[in-house]
Amino acid sequence: MKLTALEQPHHSEVEVGELLVVVVVYAANIVRDVRENIRNLLGGRMSHYESLIEKAIAQGLSDLEEKASAKGYDGVIGIKFSHPLVVDGGVELIIYGNGYRNSAEAS
Repeated sequence: MKLTALEQPHHSEVEVGELLVVVVVYAANIVRDVRENIRNLLGGRMSHYESLIEKAIAQGLSDLEEKASAKGYDGVIGIKFSHPLVVDGGVELIIYGNGYRNSAEAS
């Protein structure tokens, strides 16, 4: 399965399919959330939230690949990420792109 941010695949022999959307929401640990709020007051990197965003991205790409495969697509093109949003006690992320199938001539 190929996941790419390119708007067009490298070869033009593909059938572009439907828009596929994945939503991922990860909850933060309440103790770490309090620590990050204190860090927000003092300044510095918020490593716990960075880690949550990285996990959400990995999970979202995995879910997108699974969704595309279940619908019979060979890959997803034009993948976009919404801006990850740190919400009260968690992180949310939306990932989307168009499924595609290689045509018989390209295979």
